[in-house]
Amino acid sequence: MSGDHVDVQVVFALPQRQEMVALELPPGTTVAQAVEASGLLQRYPDLSLARNKLGIFGKLAKGDTVLRQGDRVEIYRPLIADPKEVRRQRAAEGKPLKKGGE
Repeated sequence: MSGDHVDVQVVFALPQRQEMVALELPPGTTVAQAVEASGLLQRYPDLSLARNKLGIFGKLAKGDTVLRQGDRVEIYRPLIADPKEVRRQRAAEGKPLKKGGE
């Protein structure tokens, strides 16, 4: 890093592949500004700063969070199903098999 920019990555994972854009941005750039600068919003019209959650290295971050050198901004897709509900359904389906001795 030189004092006139920060190096960051913006990533978006799809079921089949991951998009990653490396950027050099001015100091003081926010998470939302990095997403906008990445071009991913234009490439994927379903993405939205209002709908999609954002994070830095796996931790949720607000759009106005200022980036630091080396940060990886992540754009999260919404969950299709509630993980707790899916586990409940799997457990319910598995119970008859266990009672039957199989």
